[in-house]
Amino acid sequence: MKKIHYFLLVLLFISTVALKSDNPAYILYNTEGKDIKYSKLINDALDADIVLFGELHNNPISHWLQLQLVKDIFEGKKENLVLAAEMFETDNQLLLDEYLDGTIKQGNFEKEVKLWKNYPTDYKPLVEFAKENKLRFIGSNVPRRYASVVNAGGFEALDSLSSDAKTLIAPLPVAFDPELPGYKAMMDTTGSMGQSHITPNLAKAQAIKDATMAHFILKNWQPGKLVVHFNGSFHSDNFDGIFWYLKKQNPDLKILTISSVEQDTIQILKEENQKLADYIICVPSDMTKTY
Repeated sequence: MKKIHYFLLVLLFISTVALKSDNPAYILYNTEGKDIKYSKLINDALDADIVLFGELHNNPISHWLQLQLVKDIFEGKKENLVLAAEMFETDNQLLLDEYLDGTIKQGNFEKEVKLWKNYPTDYKPLVEFAKENKLRFIGSNVPRRYASVVNAGGFEALDSLSSDAKTLIAPLPVAFDPELPGYKAMMDTTGSMGQSHITPNLAKAQAIKDATMAHFILKNWQPGKLVVHFNGSFHSDNFDGIFWYLKKQNPDLKILTISSVEQDTIQILKEENQKLADYIICVPSDMTKTY
């Protein structure tokens, strides 16, 4: 019996040392700053209508977890899973559809569609997973030219668009709350952006993106479906942005939000990073970047 106790003590010691010397690439936290198992995230995601996955655009851990999440959710949802992303604009939907259904070749798709520079490493795996498993992939973001129109002339400048152009953006008039944390911070002239980069309509240009993404998420969602949407964290942090527009249109939606943050040390989630989302992915700030 003493030998068994001694053996158990040795195992406990080894486990403790291993934990203390562990150097994880990320730690997953809930909104209160408690570390949470990945399996809990999957279970909660499967119970949601919409998942807003907020990423850091150049962070490889965000992108790796996006793919893992999609693979694991697919096991439970199969054809009821829909993918959507900020990284594709609404006027590229035809190209996306033609590539996913095999009408056009990969080379033609990648040559003609507007791709972010980190597409090959960060978003292509998601698109290819959708293609292999016959899933819909929605380009949700407003065409950048129309965001520029708003930045220059406000929402009212969109009224002059053609009826065809208006099908690519959120329905007008667009609701806007300048007191939402994300927009308020954006317009703070003492912020890190510097006053020279701020126009009076900058937050509205951000809002037309959020409103359009929310509109096209809902347009492709129906009861029983799960839409997983990929976007920069700032589009859904603090449960505003896309989240606010979704809830404004359908208050009964079950929306799960994920945020990605970087810290010098990740063993404790900083208070400033708590409550950003339902789940927070905390990554070392010296993590390798994808660009």
